[in-house]
Amino acid sequence: MKEKLGFIGLGNMGLPMSINLLRAGYEVYGFDTNAKAMEQFIAEGGIGVKTAQELVKQSDVIMTSLPTPQIVEHIFTSEEGILQNAKQGSLLIDFSTVNPELNDVLHKKAQSLGLRYLGAPVSGGVIGAINATLTIMIGGEEKDYQSGARIFGIVGKNIYHLGTSPSIGTRIKLLNNLMIGFYTQAVAETIVLGENMGISANTLYEVLSNSYGQSRIYERNYLEYMKNENYEPGFSTNLLLKDLRLAKNMADEAGVPLRIGEQLVDLYNDISADGYGENDMSAAYLSLKEKCIIKQH
Repeated sequence: MKEKLGFIGLGNMGLPMSINLLRAGYEVYGFDTNAKAMEQFIAEGGIGVKTAQELVKQSDVIMTSLPTPQIVEHIFTSEEGILQNAKQGSLLIDFSTVNPELNDVLHKKAQSLGLRYLGAPVSGGVIGAINATLTIMIGGEEKDYQSGARIFGIVGKNIYHLGTSPSIGTRIKLLNNLMIGFYTQAVAETIVLGENMGISANTLYEVLSNSYGQSRIYERNYLEYMKNENYEPGFSTNLLLKDLRLAKNMADEAGVPLRIGEQLVDLYNDISADGYGENDMSAAYLSLKEKCIIKQH
């Protein structure tokens, strides 16, 4: 008999992940504060509940995909949250990107209450969540990983169990997003500079995508967003900024100066302040282009 699954956070990532679990034949309970997301989840055959507490009490495996560490901490530790209401032996899987210390704290609290916890941040964007091709970076006990292995195989493609530390996956995810911050700004600067010299963005992409300037972020940002003049968020500027701050804090604790990384935090803060915070991160291009137009005038 399959476990009953609970999914808290039916956003850009959580909704398609939960739908893939439903299509695999699982009974899935879902909770989100967004009514439209709940409607979509229920339309796909999910069981919508009114509170996180109700979901937790119904589920054997409880998954979370939430935007900030503060929300994750609240949903886990509040009186009506996961830790206080989960059944003994429940497996808790957090797909969110948080600060590594929070993974460690939640793991310890979960263990003290007879619960199992895995930190399992994901990479691959909305398209990866829809197509179940996500990379999943998992930290936690081997036996707990094995308990969740079938679920991971349904929502992702590249599954890494990285060790018993519950925060190891998060540390690698933050390093990944630090690089995404570099690449996204590099793509914006390259295209704006090229266009200002009369080189079309299409020509630039065609040549550079077959040169060492090629990157998956260039491909993603240009082909999926910039070329289509569509900046609906797959991964918003504000979420990238949040992860860059977490990466900087991680570097500070490790005593490693991030010569570019520290500037990226200020840079994306400015891009957000320019009004592009809720747009996809590829809107770094729009922010820079706007500044060039202002200067020309």
